[in-house]
Amino acid sequence: MKKSDVIEFYARLAADNPHPETELKAGNPFQLVVAVALSAQATDIGVNKATRALFEEVKTPEQMVALGEAGLKQHIKTIGLFNTKAKNVIALSEKLIADFGGEVPADRDALETLPGVGRKTANVVMNVAFGAETFAVDTHIFRVGNRTGLARGKTPLAVELKLDKATPAPFRLHAHHWLILHGRYVCKARKPECWRCIVADLCAYKPKTPAPPSRANAA
Repeated sequence: MKKSDVIEFYARLAADNPHPETELKAGNPFQLVVAVALSAQATDIGVNKATRALFEEVKTPEQMVALGEAGLKQHIKTIGLFNTKAKNVIALSEKLIADFGGEVPADRDALETLPGVGRKTANVVMNVAFGAETFAVDTHIFRVGNRTGLARGKTPLAVELKLDKATPAPFRLHAHHWLILHGRYVCKARKPECWRCIVADLCAYKPKTPAPPSRANAA
C-alpha cells in the first residue's frame, strides 16, 4: 500500500472512531494483564462476563494469590482453557510480587517473563496501560494487515514489524485498536462486509463482497 494510501486508510478509521478503546474491562494494569491473558481463544464479551465479579474482589496480585487457583477457576470456568489460564494467572501474580514489588512493569521484555504473557499480551498492556505505541497483532490484525495490503506477513511478528514501520506518527497510538475493531466488525474472517467498509477503495482485496440483496435493493 502506498504511503499516501496508508495515511488515508488510518485517517478514515480515525474519523469514524476518534478515541478507540479496548473492549476488555479492567480497572488497573494488573487487571488488564489478567484480562488479556484470559482472552486468548476467547471473546472479550466472555472474558468481561467472567471477570466482572472477579475484579470486584481482586484488584492486586496479592489478592489474586490469596484467592488461589481453585477460587479463580470458579470465576473463569466459562472461559476456554480455564484450567491452564488459572494456573498461569496465579503464577504471574506470584512473579509480580516476587520480582516487581507487586507492580506491573512498564517494559515489554519484563512483561514477557510473566507466565502466560506473550508478545501480543505484552503489547496490549504497554499500549493500553502505559500509552506505548505498540502493535498487538491478534488474528483480526493479522487478517486485516494481509488482506488489505497494509502490512503483509506470514507470522504475527512479521505483520507487527511492518505495521510499526508503515504506520505514521499521528496514528500510532490507536492503530492496533482501529485495526482490531475493523477486523472484528467489518473485515470479518469468513465474509468481509466490503459493501459497508469505509476503506474498501484503498484495500488490495479483490473479490469485494457485495451487499446482501435486501440491502442492495433498499439502496
